[in-house]
Amino acid sequence: MGSNFLLQINAGSAPSTGVKDVPIWDIIDQSNSGIGWLINLILLLMFGYAIFVFVERYLALSKASKEEQGFLDRIKTSISAGRIDEAKAICAGSQSPIARMLAKGISRIGSKNESIAATIENTGKFEILRLEQRLNFLATASGAAPMIGFLGTTIGMVVVFIDLQNATTLELKIIAPGIMTAMVTTVAGLIVGIISFMGYNFLVGKIGKVVYQMENAALEFMDLLNQPGK
Repeated sequence: MGSNFLLQINAGSAPSTGVKDVPIWDIIDQSNSGIGWLINLILLLMFGYAIFVFVERYLALSKASKEEQGFLDRIKTSISAGRIDEAKAICAGSQSPIARMLAKGISRIGSKNESIAATIENTGKFEILRLEQRLNFLATASGAAPMIGFLGTTIGMVVVFIDLQNATTLELKIIAPGIMTAMVTTVAGLIVGIISFMGYNFLVGKIGKVVYQMENAALEFMDLLNQPGK
């Protein structure tokens, strides 16, 4: 008798929890109520541009940090042999920031070494600014996106209280849009902020590598000019 009862229980279907799966797009659509659509749109545009900046800067920095085999040695050999035009041609054939920096220094050969060093330093600063272009957006987005998300949270909760005040009966569907606005904008803001923050720090690290290569090339170039007889 007891065993039959247990078999009947096992054979029966599991009780339904009554929880219905809601597609993510429906959640986002509910969060667009009121001014939520504007917050979501701003965060979406920030996310898209942050991805664009990261990919574009990553490719540019990867190209800039790629050292050409024997580039600096060829420059030093040409200058040591007095073939200045050849050294300029070698720099002109490269698109790296190191080549553009050394090209300015080579064009000033014959001037005082202090003047050449100042020219290389100023050119190096300009090249670093070119490497850092648009990175300020990632730095801004890493802090602004979460705050915009929290703004959406506050607006969503205000909408919830207004709906509750105007409602004659307490139903979940009445406050659901405001809660969705609050939660979705918070999550979206944090996602954009985290991605921007990580992307910014990653790219800053790659810029540091390029700057080190530029400083090393500048030191070797100046050491060559400071050799006796130069």
